Amino acid sequence: MEIYDRLLQFTLFQGMSLADLMQVAGHTKFGFSKLVSGKRLVREGDPCTHLIFLTSGTLRVDTLSDDYTCRVSETVSAPYIIQPERIFGINQRYTSSFRAETPCNLITIDKQEVLLLLETQLVFRLNMLSLMAAEVQRQYHHAWRSAPKTLRERIIRFFFSRCLYPAGAKTFYILMNQIAAELNDSRLDISHALNAMQADGLLTLHRGRIEIPMLERLLM
Repeated sequence: MEIYDRLLQFTLFQGMSLADLMQVAGHTKFGFSKLVSGKRLVREGDPCTHLIFLTSGTLRVDTLSDDYTCRVSETVSAPYIIQPERIFGINQRYTSSFRAETPCNLITIDKQEVLLLLETQLVFRLNMLSLMAAEVQRQYHHAWRSAPKTLRERIIRFFFSRCLYPAGAKTFYILMNQIAAELNDSRLDISHALNAMQADGLLTLHRGRIEIPMLERLLM
């Protein structure tokens, strides 16, 4: 696949003319790499010094709560940019760990090259601003959503709020006692609600682990 086609998979390069893409391809230092299944790409807390573009394959993403009581495991598939909002700002470190679930191909651009693209390519600059603005608007909207009316709705909100991508298979490593503490409810009520969701085929309960085959089905 030509470098132009690979770049056009991603929103940061969409809308560029062929001349702009040729200039980017000719003057930008790209890194190309492959990951075998099981190989770690980044670890939570690593400094974000590059934009990393997943051009093919699937990554396993693990996100851990600050108090280590909850871990969420999910997958993301190409095309995907690894936490681009982390390359600037106060905290320039990854908040999740990424590992190859299948063989992966990646393109990387270091921060100095990103700054050069922002300076010289108007479309890239506008796309980056749109990407950052969309993330800010999404976070702002969370506080203004209607409050859940039932315990099941509160549990569903809990699951969705802790995932990077609001669809697909998810695994939550968490105890029912912790969910009860997070939602200010009793463990018995949480158990009844989760078992009812299991009976509806929405999730599967294990000791210290909850498997959700399709997160989006929780909203149906």
